Amino acid sequence: MRWGLIPYWAKDASFGNKAINAVSETAAEKAAFREPLRKRRCLVPANGFYEWKQVGPKRKQAYHIGLPDDQLFAFAGLWDKWKEPSGKLIESVTILTTAANAIVNDIHSRMPVILQPDDYDMWLDPGVTDPARVSDLLRPFDGRWMRLYPVGSRVNKVENEGPECAQEIPLTDDAPEQATLF
Repeated sequence: MRWGLIPYWAKDASFGNKAINAVSETAAEKAAFREPLRKRRCLVPANGFYEWKQVGPKRKQAYHIGLPDDQLFAFAGLWDKWKEPSGKLIESVTILTTAANAIVNDIHSRMPVILQPDDYDMWLDPGVTDPARVSDLLRPFDGRWMRLYPVGSRVNKVENEGPECAQEIPLTDDAPEQATLF
């Protein structure tokens, strides 16, 4: 799937550039996310995510945030299908965000919604079309079950992939300037 939700009614695919995540508290009210929240919920598997902390006037330090031992988990996601003028279908996805928990709050005020495995069935149930029935699932994940550590600037380049991006580094005073994800 393409990252950045493109609603079926969007005029062009560039809409997805501004919909890489959705604020869970207002998703049911926003035109782009309202119907997917009712009918097209999904799980986005991950073993971590990145966030950048301001460490100086023009410097940010990247952090990897995940579960101990890089355990797999799932973000609460929404998806949609959009048809290009040529007729080609593009499936796209976004993740929902919520207020940061205690471990993430020092770096950023928001974080992705990480669902508990016991909540997967409810989140994916196509018979649940009232957003109020899943709204309790869109809460901060318990930070006591998470791990956060600094990583190098390799993670800041989209063309870089692999375990080296998530390799823990010692903190230094010469962290490069990096962008924020949320």
